[in-house]
Amino acid sequence: MTKRPIFASLLLLSSALVAPAALAQEGPATDAPPVSPAPEAPEADDAAADEEGDISIPGGADQEIVVTGRYTPNVVRATPEVVSVLSSADIARTGEGDIAGSLQRVTGLSVVGNGFVYVRGLGDRYSLALLNGSPLPSPEPLKRVVPLDIFPSNVIDSTLVQKSYSANFPGEFGGGVINLTTKSTPREPFLTFSGGIGWDSETTNELGYTYYGSDTDWTGFDDGTRDVPPLLAAAFASGKPILEGADFTQDDLEAIQMELVNAETTLLQQNNHIPINWSAGITGGTTIPLANGELGIIATGGISNKWRTRDTLQQTSLNQDLSGDPQTSYNRVITDNRVVVNGLLGFGLELGEHKFRWTNLYIRDTLKQARLALGTDRNQSERDIIKQDTAWYERQLINTQFVGELKFDRLKLDLRGAYANSQREAPYERGFTYVRTNLPTEQDPTGDKFVNDLGGNRGDATIAFSDLNEDLWSGGVDLSYEVAPRITATVGYAYSDTNRVAVRRAFQFRAANLPVPVQQLRPDFLLSDATIQLYDITLQETSAQDGTAAFDASLTTHAGYAQVQAELVAGININAGVRYEDGKQSVTPIDLFNTGGSAIVTTDLNNDYWLPAVTLTWEVAPDMQLRLNGSKTIARPQFRELIAQIYQDPDSNRQFRGNPSLIDSELTNAELRYEWYFGRDQRFSLAGFYKSIENPIETYTSISTDSVANSSFANAPKATLYGAEVEVQKYIPLDTMSDAPFWQSRRLVLIGNYTYTQSEIKVGADDTTIINGVTLNAADFFFDGSPLTGQSDHLVNVQIGLEDQDKLSQQTLLLTYASPRVTSRGPSGQPDIREKPGISLDFVARQGINLLNKEIELKFEARNLTGRDYEEVQEAGDNRIFLNRYKLGRTFSLSASVKF
Repeated sequence: MTKRPIFASLLLLSSALVAPAALAQEGPATDAPPVSPAPEAPEADDAAADEEGDISIPGGADQEIVVTGRYTPNVVRATPEVVSVLSSADIARTGEGDIAGSLQRVTGLSVVGNGFVYVRGLGDRYSLALLNGSPLPSPEPLKRVVPLDIFPSNVIDSTLVQKSYSANFPGEFGGGVINLTTKSTPREPFLTFSGGIGWDSETTNELGYTYYGSDTDWTGFDDGTRDVPPLLAAAFASGKPILEGADFTQDDLEAIQMELVNAETTLLQQNNHIPINWSAGITGGTTIPLANGELGIIATGGISNKWRTRDTLQQTSLNQDLSGDPQTSYNRVITDNRVVVNGLLGFGLELGEHKFRWTNLYIRDTLKQARLALGTDRNQSERDIIKQDTAWYERQLINTQFVGELKFDRLKLDLRGAYANSQREAPYERGFTYVRTNLPTEQDPTGDKFVNDLGGNRGDATIAFSDLNEDLWSGGVDLSYEVAPRITATVGYAYSDTNRVAVRRAFQFRAANLPVPVQQLRPDFLLSDATIQLYDITLQETSAQDGTAAFDASLTTHAGYAQVQAELVAGININAGVRYEDGKQSVTPIDLFNTGGSAIVTTDLNNDYWLPAVTLTWEVAPDMQLRLNGSKTIARPQFRELIAQIYQDPDSNRQFRGNPSLIDSELTNAELRYEWYFGRDQRFSLAGFYKSIENPIETYTSISTDSVANSSFANAPKATLYGAEVEVQKYIPLDTMSDAPFWQSRRLVLIGNYTYTQSEIKVGADDTTIINGVTLNAADFFFDGSPLTGQSDHLVNVQIGLEDQDKLSQQTLLLTYASPRVTSRGPSGQPDIREKPGISLDFVARQGINLLNKEIELKFEARNLTGRDYEEVQEAGDNRIFLNRYKLGRTFSLSASVKF
C-alpha cells in the first residue's frame, strides 16, 4: 500500500534541510444513591427483588428434594426508573477495550470525539458520570465531564445508565446518568494474566511521524526531559510577562531558550514502519474469612500502547455559500501514540448485614502526538506552507472512595465519601511554520525554498506549557425506612466541592533579519544555541493575547432530597421525590502578571433549584409494564466554556475560547415507556420522550483574521428535543437444529435497538445572546429550526451472536450506525459543521480453553470492517468544505488471558 509519499520529501525539507538527521461482582450491582427495590416482587421469571430461600421439588412418594439458593433479578425490570445495564458479560461480549466503546451499544447512546457519551442526542454536558455513586473530576481542559474512554474495561464490573430522573441523583441530569461500578471483591482467590497485540490497516507498518521525546515515553511517563527548566520556572514565578524589556534582558531570554530541550522535542522523524499495538494486564483477588463476615481484596493493573495515524484534509472558507477555493487547505498527517496505565485496589468488608467498600483507582492516559502538514493559505498569496507540530499530553485521574451500607431491620443507612484528583499537563507544545519563497541566494539562484524567518511574513515558531489540576471532594448520606410492606421513604443529603486551576503559558520565537540560509535550517538547528546567540533570537510571551494565562474555577453544591416509593394499588407503583440543590459556580482569571486587574469578565453563578421527579409504573400483565416519567433538571456551563482563554484541541486541530457570560440551562423532561419481558433475560421495549430546554449552550465557530477556525460557546434562546426508541433482546436455542453435540448447548443471540431523535433550536427576531458581556442578536449565531449540536436523527445498534451456554464460546457481529450530526454552528452565516459517523461493523470472538489445568480465554477482534471514513464537513449545494476528513482504518487484535 502506497501512502503519503509527498510527506516523506517534506520531512526531509523540514527536518534535514542543511545537516544530516541527527473482579467480578455478583450481577450488575451499583453503589449509586439508592433506588429502592420494587415494593412487591412479581412471580414471573425476572423477579423484582433478590430472593433467598428453599425450593421444594417432589422427589418421590416419601421424599422431597430441597434446593437452597439465591436468585439475582433482572435489574432493568426491577428498578422503578428507566435504566439500561451493561453487566460484566455484556461488556465482555462487545470486546471493547474501554467502557466508552461498550456504552455506544446501549439504546439511545452514542460516543462522540474522545470518549464523550451523548444520551438521546444531548451533548456530553447533559450527561453525568459517577464512579460507584460518587462524582468524577475531568482531566480535559474543555470539559467538566470525564471522558469515559480513559476507563479500561478491565477495572469496570458493570455500568448502569438511568435515563429518567429521580431525586436521589444530582440535578445536572439532562440526558441521563452513567454510573460505573468497579470490580468488587471475589468470592474465591484468583490470579489472571492477560496480554494482546493489534494491527491497524492505516497505521501499523505504514508511514507515520514521531519524535524522540524521552527514553521512557513508551510507558506513558516522561523521564524528566520535559520538566520546565530552572530559568523558565523562575521566570514563571516572577509574576512578569516573559519578553524583552525592563524585567528581562536579551541575555536573560537567550539563556532561557538555551535551557529548553531542543532536538528531543523538536525534530520530527519519519517512521516507515509504525509499531503494532499491544497491551498487558494482571488481576488478582482473595477473600479472608472473619468471625462474623469476610474481607475481600482485589487488585488490578494494566498498560496499553496504541498507535494511530490519520491522513487528514483540513479546510476553511470565508464565503457564506462556500464557493471558490478554500481560504485554507492542508493535508495533514497526524500520528498519535497513546499509552494508558491503570491500577485498582479495592477492599470489601461484610459484617452480618452491613457492607463496607473502599476503592482506589489510578488511571494515566498519555498522548504523544506528531503532525506534519502541507497546504495553502490565501493570506499567504496561496504559497505552499509546511506546518510541523509536536506535543505531549498527560491526563491522570486518582480516585479514592468509601461506601458503607448498614441495614437495621426496616431501616437502611447508606454512606459515601470520595476524593478525586485529575491533572493534565502539556509541556513543550511546539509548532513551526515554513513558507515556500522565491528569494534567490548565491547557493540557489532559483530561490525555490521553504523558509522560516521567525515571526515575519514567512513562518514562525511557538512553544507552550500548560497545566491543569482539579480536586473534587464529595460525600452523601441516604436514609431509607420501610414505612409499610409496600411503602419506602428515603431522605438524603449530598455535597460536592470542585476546584480547578489551569495555566497556559505560550511563547513565540522572534528574530530580525535572519539570513535566508539560516531561515532554511531544520527546526532544531534553527533554534540551536549557536543560532540563538549569533542572531539574537528572542522569546516573546503571547499568553496575555490569548485572553488570560490562567484561571481558578470552583463549583460547590449542597443538595437535600426526599423520595417515596409505594404501591398505590395492586400493580401500580410510584416513585416520587423532590430535590433542592444549591450551586455556586465561579470562574476567575488569575492575575499572573500583577497588572492589578483583568479585562476578562469574571463569572459568578449562584443559583438554587427545586427539582421534582415522578415515575409511575403500571404492571398491565405479569410480564408487561408501562412507565410514565416527568421531571425538571438543569445543566450548568462547564469550566472551560466560561473562560476566555485559547485552547488547542489536539483531536480536531481546532482552537476553542470560552464565554464568561454563559448561564445555566433548565430542562423539562417527559417519557412514556412500554416494556415486555417475554422470557428470562429477554425483553422488548418501546418508548417516546420529550425535552424542553431553556437557554441551551451551543458551540459556534468563527474564522479568525489568520484563517484559523475558532470555536466558542453561547446560550441559544430555547430548544426542544423529542423522539422514540425501541429495543429487543432475544435468545433462540439451537439444540433443535441438529442432534450433533455442537448445537446442544448453543443459542443464537439477537440484540437490537433503534433511536429516532429530532431537535430544533428556537430563535425569534428579538431574541438575544450574551457573549463576553456584550448583548448580541441571537440570529447572528443560531438558525431557527437547526438541530442541537451532537444530535443524530437515527441511531442503530445490532448484535448477532452465537454462544455456548455451558462454556465460554462466543462469536458476535456488532453493527452501529449514526446519522449525520452537527458538531458546531457555522461561522458568519455559513452552513453548520456536520459529522458523518456512518456504519461501523465489528466482529468479536471469545473462546475458552483448558490447558494444563489452567483456564485460558482467547479473544479475536476485527473493527470497522466496512472501512468507513471520518468526515466533518460543511455543505452548501454542491460546495463542500472539509474541516476534517480521514480514513479510520480497519483494526484487528488478538489477546489471551490465563487464570490461575
